[in-house]
Amino acid sequence: MTATTLTPGKVPDLVSQLTLEQKVAQLTGFAVTDLVVRPTSPGPGAGGGAGGGAGAENAGPAIDVDRLPALRPHGVGHLSLAWFLGHDAESLRSDLARVQAAVREVTPFGIGALIHFEAISGLLHSSGPQFPTSWAQAATWNPGLVTRAAAVTSARMRAAGIQHALSPVMDLARDPRWGRVHETYGEDPELAAQFSVAFVRGIQGAEGESGVLACAKHFVGYGASEGGLNQAVTQLGRRALVDEYAEPFRRAIAEAGLATVMNSYNEIDGVPCAADRWLLTELLRDQLGFTGLVVSDYDSVTLQTRFFHTAVTPGHAAVQSVTAGLDVELPGDTNYSFLVEEVRGGRLDEKIIDIATTRVLAAKASAGLVPGLSARRSAPAPAAGTPDPADPADPAGSGEPGEPGEPGRVRRAIAEQGIVLLGNDGTLPLTPRAGRVVVVGPAADELRIHFGAYTSASNAEVPLGMVAVMTGQVPGVDPATFVFTDIFQPRMPGMDGRFEAEARRLHPDAPTVLDALRQADPSVTYVPLGRFEADAGHPLDSAAVEQAVADADIVIAVVGERTGWVGNNTAGEGQSTASPTLPGDQEALVALLAATGKPLVTVVVSGRPLLLGPVAEASNAVLLAPLLGEEAGPAIADTLFGTVNPSGKLPSTFPRHLGQVPIYHGHHYGSGYDHPTGSRHGYNDLADNSPLYPFGHGLSYSTFDVALDDSAGPAVEEVDGLLRTRLVVTNTSDVDGTTVIQLYARDEAATVVRPVRRLIGFTRLTLAAGQRTTVSLEAPVERLFYTQVDGTRGVEAGEVTLLAGLSSDDIRAGATITIPARTATPEAPQLLEAS
Repeated sequence: MTATTLTPGKVPDLVSQLTLEQKVAQLTGFAVTDLVVRPTSPGPGAGGGAGGGAGAENAGPAIDVDRLPALRPHGVGHLSLAWFLGHDAESLRSDLARVQAAVREVTPFGIGALIHFEAISGLLHSSGPQFPTSWAQAATWNPGLVTRAAAVTSARMRAAGIQHALSPVMDLARDPRWGRVHETYGEDPELAAQFSVAFVRGIQGAEGESGVLACAKHFVGYGASEGGLNQAVTQLGRRALVDEYAEPFRRAIAEAGLATVMNSYNEIDGVPCAADRWLLTELLRDQLGFTGLVVSDYDSVTLQTRFFHTAVTPGHAAVQSVTAGLDVELPGDTNYSFLVEEVRGGRLDEKIIDIATTRVLAAKASAGLVPGLSARRSAPAPAAGTPDPADPADPAGSGEPGEPGEPGRVRRAIAEQGIVLLGNDGTLPLTPRAGRVVVVGPAADELRIHFGAYTSASNAEVPLGMVAVMTGQVPGVDPATFVFTDIFQPRMPGMDGRFEAEARRLHPDAPTVLDALRQADPSVTYVPLGRFEADAGHPLDSAAVEQAVADADIVIAVVGERTGWVGNNTAGEGQSTASPTLPGDQEALVALLAATGKPLVTVVVSGRPLLLGPVAEASNAVLLAPLLGEEAGPAIADTLFGTVNPSGKLPSTFPRHLGQVPIYHGHHYGSGYDHPTGSRHGYNDLADNSPLYPFGHGLSYSTFDVALDDSAGPAVEEVDGLLRTRLVVTNTSDVDGTTVIQLYARDEAATVVRPVRRLIGFTRLTLAAGQRTTVSLEAPVERLFYTQVDGTRGVEAGEVTLLAGLSSDDIRAGATITIPARTATPEAPQLLEAS
């Protein structure tokens, strides 16, 4: 370790004192798994502990930090895969501290490693409080809850010695075939932007004072891959990329001081995103104003040689990526380790290395990792007697079910507000003990199904799956030729019970839906009907189904799909589905139940839109539980029995038919399903071309009305660049309730084809039965900006219609106004020229 007396703000001076090898070391990751002491024979917990997720001994893997100097003699830039360390908060903190101390010894000037963890559903570790997945968070239409959840996660990270949250996912997801929809905030640029800003503020602090850096991913267009296939080409024009898919990133940069960005795996117009200078420099930095650090998604630099065939050597791939503006390669140094050779061979200017290294060290300084260089402002300490969510020893901060503390409060609020009532003919809410309730369905008594990928449950399954692969238990995978990515694709027979047991071990107090229903009504009966995977040897029998519910007054079918990393999932990273329907025999089960004539309530557990037409037709009520985690059971039961009045709204459109995909509310004039100024071509084999459930849809046990309020002047107006709509909202029922008032805008004429509607604002509103109130929704005119024909960003003068309602297809009030032309300042560069 070399000492330094550098003064704050002198990052370039520090860079000038590093050797080329030391600078390149700062641009690469180091997998902590390289320090793991492997067991001599496979057994429980082999292959790493996944945060203590596996193994009877309930211990994380042993590590040998003495290996570090030989493995990385020039220092360590970033620590990868560290979520496999430790089995609780203290062992994680201790292990990370040991590794960090070793890093500082081997790295010049005692510079620490930037340690990253995943965080979309909470700290990715068994010790981290878990929250419902991002899609569920978006269904609340309450960004404030996400700020609170992210602040809890940030505090836990800070306490453990983690500085970099590889979250949130800012991708727009408009194709339900893609398995990662649940990680996103849905289909809409404005909804995703508001939630992205909220998350970044929660992680970094309102003024960046937390010392933890958020990372926006995946830049850009990852969720729009061809055919819904993971990592496939994205067929989007630059105007769509800039005006729609980049909007959440733009807003997080401008409104929350976003610190880091991660590239996308896909390629756009023939150029891999990991090596696209137009994308990573001209758009991200020059146009969006980003000044922070850009890191690679895991192994995305290698895609150039392995899959895209756009580079012939690792060194070639590294040069293309770092020149494009990709500062850091993660998780390791497979390609960037060749940058030294490329510079010395005259194929790369060392100034490019200097620029990337400066960005890395500036980020590290802001996180307090560079001695003598720190822009970090300490986060305020909790007041005396106040539970600290960052303190793993603080019982009030643990937030386990039934306990007080901010994690538990936020988790439960997201679960309750994120449930969406899709359909109801009056069957719901149920009255406890008012009749015989029979519960069926494979999701009724399973806890694991309520967790997605990037959660403690899915993380704990990785080592179990690794052991199964390495011991020859997985058909079609040869342990002798096994590579890590093999674990995400194959089915794993016989593992479901082990994965369920692991979820229950991690969350011992979390009830299943069946448990929670029985807590509300002990007379509830359960009949195990239905399977996630069809079994030709055990087909559903209509007579058996009819007999099972013969004495029922109401039938509750709990169905859905599993989402995760490894195992028998139909959704998750690397899991694309040609037809996103209920897997196994569940759709047939719902049909057989409906044929009995018994009132049927169907609960669907899913983190993405599914093709639910037959389910909707067969059911008296349909309730969506969008991966609510450990609070799923109580939240579902309370909603079914009316203790919770549902208020969630869909962040994504549900298609009627697979052929409509991709379908989303903000499609262009002349395309899609909605044509406000005249009919267009539709599908001649569909009686109804509209969605099954539109964006923003969600019913309540209350009813509401929305009208314009012109009692004090124009109800709709534009004043000094602000669009304002004054409304009267009334709860027209005899039930207290909460709804989301949504404000859309439509540009009536422009020289560039515009969307038929664009969400520009929303607010949650709670009203007592019969209550009437006024509300004002406002949004800056910039929400209407787009890339104009000359490449500048702005909006043309003309008519704009503002529309207010309860969903994108339930507009209750609207008016048209004329606005003047406005252009972004400073003017945008020419974005549509060939790169």
